Parts: sequence; structure tokens; C-alpha cells
Amino acid sequence: MQPTSAKLRIVERPRRDSLGEGPVWCPQENALYWVDIIGQKVNRLGLDDEAVADWDCPEMIGWLLPRAQGGFIAGLKSGFHTLTLEPFALERIHAPEPDLPGNRMNDACVDARGRIWAGTMQMDGQGAGGHLYRLNDDLSVKRVDEGYHIANGPTISGDGATLYHTDSLLGLVYRFAIGPDGELGPRETFLQFPEEWGSPDGMCCDSAGGIWIAHWGAGCVSRFLPDGTRERFIELPASQITKCVFAGDKLDRMFVTSAADGVDEDNAGCLFEVETGFTGLPPHNFAG
Repeated sequence: MQPTSAKLRIVERPRRDSLGEGPVWCPQENALYWVDIIGQKVNRLGLDDEAVADWDCPEMIGWLLPRAQGGFIAGLKSGFHTLTLEPFALERIHAPEPDLPGNRMNDACVDARGRIWAGTMQMDGQGAGGHLYRLNDDLSVKRVDEGYHIANGPTISGDGATLYHTDSLLGLVYRFAIGPDGELGPRETFLQFPEEWGSPDGMCCDSAGGIWIAHWGAGCVSRFLPDGTRERFIELPASQITKCVFAGDKLDRMFVTSAADGVDEDNAGCLFEVETGFTGLPPHNFAG
């Protein structure tokens, strides 16, 4: 398969991310937010004026997701927090793993019912000590799966019936049926990445049923069909690609994060915009 030709730009900003992750579009602001996990930063890009801003965090931050009542829910090393940016303030909701000080939160998404699905991993990414959690709108937390090396990239199908989740170290993308009550069906293997594809990282779904996956170590994003067929891929000028999201009024602008940690590349850690020809799904806010 040959790469699909696509218009690409590098977003101009004064810094690059050590480990960029978790891009999320906030339609009420027409702004993109994402984090630098290792750099302990929250980043913002205004899509109207291209203005960029960032905020320092007191510890590693894996993601932030908008809250229906305003502000954000954030996944820090120590657990789930409420987060406001102006002024900057954090308040911990729940520490899911106080007995596992070597773990941190890594990636998350929100479903149509306003629940957050979030994974954890060991800091060294080697042992299978990571878990998958569900944060409910009453701020209760439930552990729903376990045994992850690098829990990554959760995304949910447009009909809300399927959760996709990865273990990057194993090169596996799993899928689960989601019941109306938020209970998961058995874990099934959706994809096994061959070595030449790198590792599956963050994901998002488009409005036509495709699943887009960032390839850590292989410098691309790929679109897969629900039957697991790799339908196309788009090359990017950095090897460590971490996550993708659709943004903009028409949900036709894909932004992609990357990481500079451990590589010497001109564009590592940059934020990219890619013209895919597809549109994304409307984002959801955490309901609690």
C-alpha cells in the first residue's frame, strides 16, 4: 500500500513537546487543547487567530477533557482532577491507584453519555500493571479492565456501541461492546500491528465509521475500517506520532500530536494539521 497524498502543515509555536498527547477540540472556544506529558504542560491553540498558550502543571498530565459545567477533568500522575486554567487550579477527585506509586494516567476519552474512559500504565512502560477505568458523572470510579503495559488511545464508535483501546507495547488494539449501563463486554482483539507499523497509540473515529490510529515509531496515521482493514495511511515528518483528533466548525481539520523525547528529528514534538478528506464525530463533554 502506498501512502495517501494529503496537505500537511506544521503549526507554528515557540516550543515543541517532549511527549505531546491528548488533543481535544472545544467547540465553544473553537480551540484545540493538548498536553505535554513529560514537559508537564497544558497547550492551547485558538483556531480563529492561531494564538498559542501553555500552562505549567505540578506533575505529569496525561490528558484533559472539557466538563459540561465548565473547566476540565484532567488525568494527572496522581489521578483524576478538576482543572481550571484562568486562574490555574487543580483539585483531586479520586486517586485510583494509591498502592501503585509507579503508575501514571496516560490517555482518555468521553462517551456520548458523558462518562470518561481512562487508562493507566507503569512509568517504565514494561510491566503489565496498567488498568482501564470509567469515571461516571457522579464522580465515582470503576476499574473495568486490567493487565496493560501501555494503556493508550481509547476512542468510541459513532453509534456508541464499541470502545477501542490499545496496549502499545504489545502492538494490540482491543475492542469492547459497551452496554447502556457502561458495562463492557469481553475484550476482543481488533488489530495486531506488525512490527513495520510501529506501535498503535492514540485514536479517533470519523463520521463514516473509520478508526484513525497514530503510529508511534512509524511516522504516520492510518484509517481502518470496522472489519480491521487498513484502508489508507498518511505519512508525517516525525516518527513518534501519538494521537489525532478532528476539529473545526465542520470537523474536517485533523490535528496530530507527536513526541521529541528520545529522538533527534527536526519536527519531533510538533503539532501537525492534516487534510484527510473525512470529517470527525462531535465531541462530548464530561457530564459530572
